Amino acid sequence: MVTTGISDRVAGVQLHVTSLPGGRLGEPARDFVRWLADAGQSVWQVLPVAVPDAHGSPYASPSAFAAWPGLLEDPDAPVEDDEVAAFAEEHGYWAGSWAAHGGDLADQVRFEREWRALRTFAADHGVQVMGDVPIYVSAGSADAVAWPQYFRDDAVAGVPPDAFTETGQLWGNPLYDWDALATDGYRWWVERLRRSLSLYDLVRIDHFRGFAAFWAVPAGHATAEHGRWERGPGRAVFDAATAELGPMPVVAEDLGVIDAPVERLRDALGFPGMAVLQFAFDPDGDDRRHEPENLRRDQVVYTGTHDNDTVVGWWATLPARRRREAQRAWRAAGIEEADPAWAMVRLAHSTPCRLAMVQAQDVLSLGSEARMNTPGTAATWSWQLEPGMLTDGLAARLREATKETDRLR
Repeated sequence: MVTTGISDRVAGVQLHVTSLPGGRLGEPARDFVRWLADAGQSVWQVLPVAVPDAHGSPYASPSAFAAWPGLLEDPDAPVEDDEVAAFAEEHGYWAGSWAAHGGDLADQVRFEREWRALRTFAADHGVQVMGDVPIYVSAGSADAVAWPQYFRDDAVAGVPPDAFTETGQLWGNPLYDWDALATDGYRWWVERLRRSLSLYDLVRIDHFRGFAAFWAVPAGHATAEHGRWERGPGRAVFDAATAELGPMPVVAEDLGVIDAPVERLRDALGFPGMAVLQFAFDPDGDDRRHEPENLRRDQVVYTGTHDNDTVVGWWATLPARRRREAQRAWRAAGIEEADPAWAMVRLAHSTPCRLAMVQAQDVLSLGSEARMNTPGTAATWSWQLEPGMLTDGLAARLREATKETDRLR
């Protein structure tokens, strides 16, 4: 089954709501939609709209379901009791858990109003919104408290040692007890995907490889190096969700340690995977999946994700040999750009992938000072546009690149 939800040969820009001028919904969000439409873009990708942690990370939220009232344009808008009651009934699976955790359901009503209005505005301008579903929940979250039977206490999440981290990454999230989740047909995951698909037109499933196999680190360990691979639930979660929700427009984040079982699962479900051009141009590397000549139609290609540096920042530290490989790829695609950021934007658009995504920072040719996140560090997530940075001239330039590669809707 093919469940992409992505039109053929389109383009988009990733920019989280907090990176808009002022960091909230409202006119800056509508202005960005107008700019995307003028630039010929079809997709706006955001990070999770969940409540962030103390460092601003939306990937370490106290709820897998609740939206963050800190994004509201009008946080004091009046809400009637019957509106709260209707919301609690519509979202009966999780609303009680969030209220018990100290969350205000009136804020969720406010968010629903503003977000639906923005989604309608975007649709009227030919723009789909792509969201993000983190695979894990946070320790002590409303989810872990309300449904303790679904989470293990003997091990936590992480990833094994690799070329970048000698001891792996210890994320510390509670792992799922997949056997327990299976006993009621993966109801928690079905409801989570239902909620996600009510918020977004498309969703990216973070750390998709964890559904094939995941790295389990014994509880109490200080590093991730002594974990082990354990088998995930496979397609059963998605089959259960599809049976209730219908075909799902999902993108699989298949980055990192990817093996044949992960690829088979992704392909069997019909989910497009991802490619990141910043991971290419390494003649000595073992992973050639991100090289432009190896990209496929059923992929989403990125100049870089929110976890990458900007192209300008990446280019500044790129070894000369890799620079030459990148320049060779640009020439092969007929790209003549002195600016590495725009060379990479045009390269992404030139690939056969269904969807080409670029960071707003790369459209602006910004350096590392504009990086959104550096994995393994806490104090990031704070970059924000200044009013007027995304000009009409930049929209025209991006539209031209989009049109040249037949990506205009």
